[in-house]
Amino acid sequence: MKVGVITDGHPFDVIGFHRLFRGFGDLDCYIQPLEEWAIDYHQFGARYEVLVFYNMHTDRPEDCPGGKRTREAIDSLGDGTGIVVLHHGILAFKQDAVWDAIVGMTERAIDDYSHDERLEVHIAEKSHPITAGLDDWTLIDETYDFRNVEGDNSTVLLTVDHPHSMSTMAWTRRYKESRVLNLVFGHDDQAWSNGQFRKVLGRGIAWCGGRL
Repeated sequence: MKVGVITDGHPFDVIGFHRLFRGFGDLDCYIQPLEEWAIDYHQFGARYEVLVFYNMHTDRPEDCPGGKRTREAIDSLGDGTGIVVLHHGILAFKQDAVWDAIVGMTERAIDDYSHDERLEVHIAEKSHPITAGLDDWTLIDETYDFRNVEGDNSTVLLTVDHPHSMSTMAWTRRYKESRVLNLVFGHDDQAWSNGQFRKVLGRGIAWCGGRL
């Protein structure tokens, strides 16, 4: 499965991040900055089955690198291509109606965040293909403290109970014709190297692409 992984707008461990996506033997992942994806997407967008957004450009798409083409590429989402919004990607494109609908939140201003927190992860939906057969586990990761998911169009998969974190940590949605997974986990290699995190992300990509 060909997967576009969109980055920039926030620093990250490049080697660890590439190692994470190279570790999925059944995925062919292409990591690229937002502007390069947006320009490329107009001509070649249909070749990706899933897009993973790990960018944190907080302006509206038209004011980000790529400008008009970025706006047009974001507006083209929902055509059936799977969408995974990973970690700080949930904070991208603030006050943008399209991204609000993809994520399932209209208030995405972060109240607080904390690094290197020990999180007890709970399976909220054990029958979903992404989480089926998984047990609760412990993860070291960055936490975000902001409003939880809104509305009834989301299926909550993972939760935590932590004083510095929102409780909902993974949820699925549909945006137009596309399956969407929002996954709050994934700040650095402490999360990326965790076997349970990798299962959720790998299965999430497969589910969004209609393979699971």
